[in-house]
Amino acid sequence: MLKKIEKAYAKRDLEALDKLAVPRYREINKKNDFTSALMLSCNNLKHLSKIESLDAQCIILNLEDGVAKEDKPFALVLAAIFISKIKKSAKKLVVRVNALDTGGYDEITYLNQFMPDAIRVPKIHNKDEVKNVLALLNEDIDLHLSIETAQAWHNLSSLAVNKRVSAFYLGILDLFADMELPQSLIHVNNPTMLYMLSHFLITTKAMKVKPVSFVFQEFEDLQTFEQWLLLEKQMGYDAKACISPKQVTLVNKMFVHPEEEIKRAKIIIKLFEMHRDEGITGFVDEEYGFIDEPIYKGALELLRS
Repeated sequence: MLKKIEKAYAKRDLEALDKLAVPRYREINKKNDFTSALMLSCNNLKHLSKIESLDAQCIILNLEDGVAKEDKPFALVLAAIFISKIKKSAKKLVVRVNALDTGGYDEITYLNQFMPDAIRVPKIHNKDEVKNVLALLNEDIDLHLSIETAQAWHNLSSLAVNKRVSAFYLGILDLFADMELPQSLIHVNNPTMLYMLSHFLITTKAMKVKPVSFVFQEFEDLQTFEQWLLLEKQMGYDAKACISPKQVTLVNKMFVHPEEEIKRAKIIIKLFEMHRDEGITGFVDEEYGFIDEPIYKGALELLRS
């Protein structure tokens, strides 16, 4: 199958590729607990063939930025082919379509039959556009939105028009450009950035939508990337967009997956109750650090939620 795909794509034979894109039943991944969201360009066969082996918990199959205009029709069909090959996945498989006014609606119509776990729409502006997309989108597919226009920022609290809108991604570069703000402000100690990250997080969380922090473009600068992760974790973020496997590794390490948090909470509860039976309600564990009654109660609350 891969050889057929490679041959058709090498010849830029869209008709031959389209014949390989056969809709099949997929079990939709409805979970929204991913921490790392890795962007893959859909015109890169080498990257697409590695989807299932990647450590990222969410894969963004990108049809927009980074895909040349002449390659976009091929990228769309390639996304469909690789989605249809994966009948069930623990990873969230999301397709980022092009902006609605540059082919996005047509791409969503085409992708409906292949059932990605979610569609991500860039350059969104207002709730009317969101409603239009939801009316078109298969009702089993989630909708993710990129917040990267001044209008979207202004209308942020109105965009989650129903529960199918499940994640917002902060597109900081495009957002700054649309607001005519210099990119030099994108620094871990800049008060404007701190405000924007805080506002985005709290507003999104208040709507029961998952906030995904912005892509850090300097993918080789892992030291600065880790500084952003430390800040974002301190603020309350638990997910970040990535553009390299090394970034994914750091995100997975920093933002512990909910299953690991639950495992940790269960151990803390067991350790505290063992010590409490001996009359000790505050102690230091070699692996889990200081544990007292407030830490214990926090672990209990986590298991209840």
